[in-house]
Amino acid sequence: QVQLVESGGGLVQPGGSLRLSCAASTTIGRVAAMDWYRQAPGRQREWVASVTDRGTTLYANSVKGRFTLSRDNANNTLTLQMNNLKAEDTALYYCKFGTVYGDVWGQGTQVTVSS
Repeated sequence: QVQLVESGGGLVQPGGSLRLSCAASTTIGRVAAMDWYRQAPGRQREWVASVTDRGTTLYANSVKGRFTLSRDNANNTLTLQMNNLKAEDTALYYCKFGTVYGDVWGQGTQVTVSS
């Protein structure tokens, strides 16, 4: 069974940076879109950013200019560089891969932005 493993979450002060990573536990073949979502307490899960298999990136307006998404197709890994973090970025962050087996989600990594 394919699993996605996220890492890089933690506690950071406002204005700080974190780098999230997501990798598949096994070889999964071609991956179409790779995405990050997040869910804050008491709120619905929201889309953060996507990158297609050709490298086209899309960002939610709330993170545009602060977050940068990149993927390594050879290793099927996904990285989200988050800069100038704000308190409202606090959430559980999930990655999702569009694979030949269907959509696969990670378990989430917590990001907390607080002074």
